[in-house]
Amino acid sequence: MGESMLPLIGAVAAVPLVRRALATRRRKRERDRREAAVIDLCGAVAGDLRAGRQPGEALVGLVVDLGAAWSAVPAAARFGGDVPEALRKAARQPGAEGLNGVAACWQVSVDGGAGLAAGLERVAAALSAERDQREDLHAQLAGTRSTGVMLAVLPVLALLMGSALGAAPLRVLLHTSAGLGCLTLGGVLECAGLVWTARIVRAAGGADGGGR
Repeated sequence: MGESMLPLIGAVAAVPLVRRALATRRRKRERDRREAAVIDLCGAVAGDLRAGRQPGEALVGLVVDLGAAWSAVPAAARFGGDVPEALRKAARQPGAEGLNGVAACWQVSVDGGAGLAAGLERVAAALSAERDQREDLHAQLAGTRSTGVMLAVLPVLALLMGSALGAAPLRVLLHTSAGLGCLTLGGVLECAGLVWTARIVRAAGGADGGGR
């Protein structure tokens, strides 16, 4: 491998792909964290309301992990601002969309006197049910993902077996015309198989590719 430039070229080409995969995984973790924070927020505010606290007081004393956009919400509650609008702005973050339901409940409770605690509990229940459904679907698709990974690893195992038998497959693949042709064709088919499997998983799990 050290006598060929192909492994180096392949490693350089893989850098943006790996960075993209890591960024996608990081965004998914942040989305899941915000979603859990919204569910906890609904439960905490509903509990405070049932304990006799005022809605504004419940928001002011609440500490949640919803980023910098959340700071405008307790400020609006403290100084008599537009709390529903602040909630809708915070809901623009990926994973915090459930705050739109909180804003709607807040608006109804202010305008019509409806029970805010009951509305927040229903929002939390709906968000929890949606999350559980998505996690169940993710678990069901785990087998498909594992199969795709296993098929992708099989060529590497074949190379290791060939090396163990003394066939020198890497020298053939990297230093002969026939080997380079086989390597190119195999790489194209490998990438096509991975893309196809990923599309199947996305189609079953959601259009955004994040399982949502």
